[in-house]
Amino acid sequence: MRHRKANVKLGRTASHRRAMLRNMATSVFECGAITTTIFKAKALKPIIDQLITLAKKGDLSAIRKARTILTKPSVVKELFSDAKEKYSDRVCGYATMAKVGLRAGDAAPMARLELIGPDYQKAETGKTTRKTVDRSRRVAATKKKSLNIAPAGTEALGTDAIDAATKSALDSALDTSLDSALDSAIEAANASANESANESASDSEADGSSEPKPDDQTSGS
Repeated sequence: MRHRKANVKLGRTASHRRAMLRNMATSVFECGAITTTIFKAKALKPIIDQLITLAKKGDLSAIRKARTILTKPSVVKELFSDAKEKYSDRVCGYATMAKVGLRAGDAAPMARLELIGPDYQKAETGKTTRKTVDRSRRVAATKKKSLNIAPAGTEALGTDAIDAATKSALDSALDTSLDSALDSAIEAANASANESANESASDSEADGSSEPKPDDQTSGS
């Protein structure tokens, strides 16, 4: 059982894993950034921090320890000559890791491990919660509503006054529409009643003209 075994194996033997991490660390200091899997980047980041801490010390013992990790003497020399100037204001966290998607073929999650430069500044953003987002949305909706419905001269009114004015305007518009609809319905009913009365009157006149008169019948006989 692997009790108190904190390191990851990465699917490799100890010697293979050590050689791989040494080569990756050398590539990071030589190129400034590498793209690898997330698990390898997480395993490599503490080694990067350890090497930069040794370089900031700058003594002979630190140089010898760094040479046991890095594979190129030129990279060791460049690291120890530039580390104090680049990372004098930082005590840890000398590399940043960002996800870059999935690898084509096996869909392994990839990440970009990059050294932090002297002009690096982390974006200081407040902690965003669901409550903060909901409140910002409500405030934006209220502002938009006040801009859309506020008449001229009511910029100094509060939200309650604008809501009351809007409600009264809607009530008056509803009453006006109801009155107009009722008037049109009454007019339509009166018009239909007049048409039916006219039709009945014309029908009665036609029936009266078609019946024969009594004098005509006697004369004909």
